[in-house]
Amino acid sequence: MRVTGFTFIRNATKFDYPVVEAINSILPICDDFVVAVGNSDDNTLDLIQNIDKKKIKIIETIWDDSPELKKGGKVFARETDKAFKAISMYADWAFYIQGDEVVHEKYLNTIYSSMEKWKDDKSVDGLLFNYLHFYGSYDYIGISPKWYNHEIRVIKNNKAIYSFRDAQGFRKGIDEKLNVKPIDAYVYHYGWVKEPGTMMKKAINANSFYQEKNFLKSLKSKDSNGDKEFDYSSIDSLSLFTGTHPKVMAERIKRKNWSFEHDISFNRLSLRYKGKIFIKKYLGINTYYENYQVI
Repeated sequence: MRVTGFTFIRNATKFDYPVVEAINSILPICDDFVVAVGNSDDNTLDLIQNIDKKKIKIIETIWDDSPELKKGGKVFARETDKAFKAISMYADWAFYIQGDEVVHEKYLNTIYSSMEKWKDDKSVDGLLFNYLHFYGSYDYIGISPKWYNHEIRVIKNNKAIYSFRDAQGFRKGIDEKLNVKPIDAYVYHYGWVKEPGTMMKKAINANSFYQEKNFLKSLKSKDSNGDKEFDYSSIDSLSLFTGTHPKVMAERIKRKNWSFEHDISFNRLSLRYKGKIFIKKYLGINTYYENYQVI
């Protein structure tokens, strides 16, 4: 069985993406790894080149900054597809990881054995992962329904599959959901854990690829020596994280230079989210968006 990892990245240092940790977290079970490195304003290319020269294959790309792709995050899917298409025909599976996602080493055996189990099952297009979304610091995870709980991160090396919308998941053919098997493994999402000034810059930059109306007006911030900082206190509901982080994150967590505290007794949910939870718990009806078909 051959497994190829793949991802895309741009301006990893500028916006503090843990992409090196992301790649290293799954590299042990990948035979090789394709990284689409976009035109950056920092040392992103050097970062990727220094990971593992034997396994890493870099394709340098130019992001399309046209208005059409700068809407709804389409350019992220385009860059994901560039990396996926560069995977050799000899790979059985393609393991996708985004630049702010990390897999704990304790799940690697489960993931690999799941790939072995369903490698030859033509009805299975991919594997579905659970998610933990860290917020504000490495001590809290989001628990409201606005965070997605599952997503596809391992797919068959079938070039009829393509990245969907803003690269959150995948589809095949003409907008057809993938048939997936859920596995007992988590992706740790660290996209909302950054120094507040960097988080603000990242949020503004990310919105330039979505162009959501009134986004900047809704973005809560505070001033620090004249600089805008992201205000993490506007979150609705968090829970304390009591587990361990992936080993590859140890040095990054040690370097954390800001503080964030949240009183979980003040958690709050909108009526909309409370309704979703009630309907699922007591009526057994799932009203959450699902970008896959569990088989």
